[in-house]
Amino acid sequence: MKPFTIHRGKTAGIDRVNIDTDQIIPKQFLKRIERTGFGQFLFYDWRYLSDGTPNPEFELNRPENEGATILVAGDNFGCGSSREHAPWALQDYGFRAIIAPSFADIFYNNCLKNGLLPIRLDQEDVRYLLQQSERADYELTVSLEEQRVFDDEGFSRPFDIDPYRKKLLLKGWDEIDLTFVYESHIAAYEQKHCPRP
Repeated sequence: MKPFTIHRGKTAGIDRVNIDTDQIIPKQFLKRIERTGFGQFLFYDWRYLSDGTPNPEFELNRPENEGATILVAGDNFGCGSSREHAPWALQDYGFRAIIAPSFADIFYNNCLKNGLLPIRLDQEDVRYLLQQSERADYELTVSLEEQRVFDDEGFSRPFDIDPYRKKLLLKGWDEIDLTFVYESHIAAYEQKHCPRP
């Protein structure tokens, strides 16, 4: 995983609640086994019209949201089935962080395990960020080290994250990488308890 320390980027807002994983990445695109290539299918049913052309009304298709790397959304983001493909699609599209008042638990944990930072902020703060996201020039900074989200216009809010998950994100480790940190201890244990003939 790519380490996450501090990130500055454009925001895109989707002012909807209960955005489920089937909207994030529809089921017909779950046949791939690798983690890449899902970004093109992100929000497919909303991004494209029935004839396959981009839907000009959908938030991510608007010119001011091009290149956004921070997504701001409504309550209960990532509800529905527990597909890990949802964070893969968001990340492959280019998002590094998602800000919402609440997330579905499994989706929240899947994000953390895949290097995508989900941030819970109060409803009022999310409302402010959704309004600011309508501007083409609005940028936000997310500092995982300080556990703070801020802009250049006076907005600054702390956020909570589990210390264990924070450490893994800062180092760019998944749980397999963490196992390798203890590789010498594991080898010593195996040598002592399971000697090879």
